[in-house]
Amino acid sequence: MKGLILCAGKGTRLYPFSETTPKVLLPLANKPILYYCIEQLVKLQIREIGIVIRPEHLAIFMKEIGTGERWNLEITYIHQCQPLGISNAVLQAESFILDEPFVLLLGDNLISESLEPLCQAILYEHHEVAIMLRNVANPHDFGIAEIIGNRIIGLEEKPLTPKSNLAVLGAYAFKPDIFKAMHAIRPSSRGEYEITDAISWMIDHGYSAVFHKTEQNYSDVGTMERWLEANHWMLDQMDADGLLNAKKHFGESIIIPPVLIDPSSTLRNCIIGPYVTIGPQVKLDGCHMENSIILEGLELFDTGTIISNAILGPQLMYMQTARGNN
Repeated sequence: MKGLILCAGKGTRLYPFSETTPKVLLPLANKPILYYCIEQLVKLQIREIGIVIRPEHLAIFMKEIGTGERWNLEITYIHQCQPLGISNAVLQAESFILDEPFVLLLGDNLISESLEPLCQAILYEHHEVAIMLRNVANPHDFGIAEIIGNRIIGLEEKPLTPKSNLAVLGAYAFKPDIFKAMHAIRPSSRGEYEITDAISWMIDHGYSAVFHKTEQNYSDVGTMERWLEANHWMLDQMDADGLLNAKKHFGESIIIPPVLIDPSSTLRNCIIGPYVTIGPQVKLDGCHMENSIILEGLELFDTGTIISNAILGPQLMYMQTARGNN
């Protein structure tokens, strides 16, 4: 079984942070978002992964991700030259996948649930399609599944009248038959080749599509707000697993957990937390921060405000809240 991760999106809703750095390489809990997808595939013992990127991003992916040595696997980069949708991105990888089943992940999606049930459905239960689903409160914003028993009988992209609140998350497993569907479908009204249309084609032509439902944390890190939300639950998870390092004393600073601080950073007379991640080579003096992400290299002194719900880096800033520090 192979893995495929789609990373060719423009990430416009994360500008200016994603203007020079692909959004999947932006840090979450001090490591690139893409690492979490790769680690999910490593847990499945997958050793060949294709990553679909924009051609102009190859150099930065090679620098940040490389060819898979740190995970003891082989990474192949595949180019999507035009943003024509998920099915089009997957089609670019047809010669990489060949005749093997594969797991498909969207590189900016974080899914806590194990992907093992999707693999089991394809490898041992002889289905052609397996999808991760989750109940959502806003089904109009997702691809939505209609189900009977454990089967998916229909999919609709962002429906006006949803037939369920079961949203398609960014995790799938397929047999290579999916390429027949991707060659057969036409662009949607958005001008894109939709993954929901390809799966619907499979269902209409008698292929078996099943699902695994999760109630665990999920995030599409596509906006500033969701980036902060993902940081919040990732710190909660790391705290529960005993992986945070903020027990170290940082001068006269007060640390309110959960907080993750890169050991190369320095703090003096600060109040930090809860829910703050501080990246490498950061220098803070006299700052009060909560629920924020501080990116590599920021230097900030005596702000006079409580910084909250913010993403800060050198020459880059997103700030939802800043109030007087009384």
